[in-house]
Amino acid sequence: MFIKYSDIQLNVESVKNNDSAEGSVFLLHGFTGSSCDWMPVVPFLDKRFNYFLVDLIGHGRSESPKDLFYYCTGSIVNQLNEIILILSGKKSILCGYSLGGRVALNYAFKYGLNLNGLILESCSGGIKDNILRQERIIQDEKLASFIESNPIETFIDYWMNIDLFTTQKRFSSEERAKIREQKIANNRTGLANILREFGTGKMDSVYDLLNNIGIKTLLISGELDTKFTSINNEMVKLFPNADHINIKNAGHNTHLEEPRCFIEVINNYLSGF
Repeated sequence: MFIKYSDIQLNVESVKNNDSAEGSVFLLHGFTGSSCDWMPVVPFLDKRFNYFLVDLIGHGRSESPKDLFYYCTGSIVNQLNEIILILSGKKSILCGYSLGGRVALNYAFKYGLNLNGLILESCSGGIKDNILRQERIIQDEKLASFIESNPIETFIDYWMNIDLFTTQKRFSSEERAKIREQKIANNRTGLANILREFGTGKMDSVYDLLNNIGIKTLLISGELDTKFTSINNEMVKLFPNADHINIKNAGHNTHLEEPRCFIEVINNYLSGF
């Protein structure tokens, strides 16, 4: 289904289990992903809840406008809020992976009263050091320009082979081809613009604000992703009510690499509601 925000259309896929559900879980994909990424996982999640799989702006079937304003933190958070207000009559749970996790985190700061819970998979709170932040902004601009000046297939082939996703090379050629097919369905303008306005460098560092998020929070990382495991080990201490689960034999994308363990972890978290 499409939800209108201002003059753009945002796509949301729904998996409804029953009309008297305990609540709704909104799932937010990572950079170059889409709502399709969650499809193999959702059928096995706690059926007391309804699930909404959001295509973030610039991804999937959502629009990819040229106007950079739509990709800034405030606009993306407001877009998500419009979706949640329309589709959920109760307090919701947000589950975000990587870029989607940063969206979920920023949503919790602004609209925390709309949430019962927060799940952050392979998520960071931004870059603390201002010099490193500026360096990251420059790197993301170069990458955005690369996306715009090359076929989408060229960029996705590059992206799937960066060090962060080395652990996914264990997949069969057929599995990797399916992942690639889903990613190349994205729009170059959308990917480039979200890097420019909501890359990790552009997002404000929020570590000093994490103590304001009092809802039940779950941090998930893969043990083979040492960078984000270290980040999450630090972040979990800053929330008033958070746990950190490290999934064995998984890299950055735990729900893709170790789906059974991911499902078990999520269902255990949801059983507390």
